[in-house]
Amino acid sequence: MPGDAVSAGTPPEREPRSLTFDELRAYRQHLTAEEDKVSYWRRLAHARIDVLEAGAHSEGNLSFGDLVRALGDTGTGQARGLLASIRAADPLPDLPDLADMWAKEVDPHDPEQVADAVERIRSAVEQLTRYRRALHARIDEASAELIRRYREDPLLALSILPD
Repeated sequence: MPGDAVSAGTPPEREPRSLTFDELRAYRQHLTAEEDKVSYWRRLAHARIDVLEAGAHSEGNLSFGDLVRALGDTGTGQARGLLASIRAADPLPDLPDLADMWAKEVDPHDPEQVADAVERIRSAVEQLTRYRRALHARIDEASAELIRRYREDPLLALSILPD
């Protein structure tokens, strides 16, 4: 929700039972949108690690083919997905400064620089992962409360339809 204080990677927490139906729906939407941003940044961080590691094992600059191999799949056979609704400029609240991940030049043939960069990015990914778990817990609480209300009053489902 706009105006909710968010610090040190803690998602906004509101008591779902204390919210009106519309506030509860808006709160859940806000948390879901925030989770989309966090997932996007986690994917970028993992991709940056993959590019750094691929560069460390190359003779020169990475070719287009090298990038396709590094970024083409997740290593588990699943293709990387794209979240079209997220823009890289969308800020995250008080989480790792991920801009540093892109702005700081790393010599891909200097093992110390690569190791330092990968360590910093992995630390950021850990923070993002903790934040994402907390978001999921809040989303689950809000969803459970919405389900409870729909069960109590099934006509609430009609209130979300356009006029």
